[in-house]
Order: sequence, then structure tokens, then C-alpha cells
Amino acid sequence: LVDPEHQRAGVGRRLLQRVLEPFADVRQQVLITDDESRQRAFYEAMGFTEIRDLEYPIRAFMRFS
Repeated sequence: LVDPEHQRAGVGRRLLQRVLEPFADVRQQVLITDDESRQRAFYEAMGFTEIRDLEYPIRAFMRFS
């Protein structure tokens, strides 16, 4: 979402922090995104874990209309 000229400067980190700020007390935060290779490293650096990497069984359901 951040223009390539401004990536790796903390812009994405600050944006995501601001978006999640109102939900700091929510126990589970789920992010659904497309499959771009660099996104995984970014979201993991922000504390997210990809569902398929969890050690315990968890289900995720979604519906597109």
C-alpha cells in the first residue's frame, strides 16, 4: 500500500499501528491480504503469524460475495 519510493522508511509500520490502535484490547486481530512475497516479512515484523505456521489447530473462514 505504500508507494515503493517511500517503502522501508517506517511509513507502513506507522500506518498499521494507527489502524490497530483502537483495537488494542481485542484479543484476536486477523489480517487478510493477498500473497505478495514481501508482505510476509512485514507482517511478521509487526507481530503477526501466518495461520499455517501456528503450532495448534485453528480455523479461518471467509466468504466472498
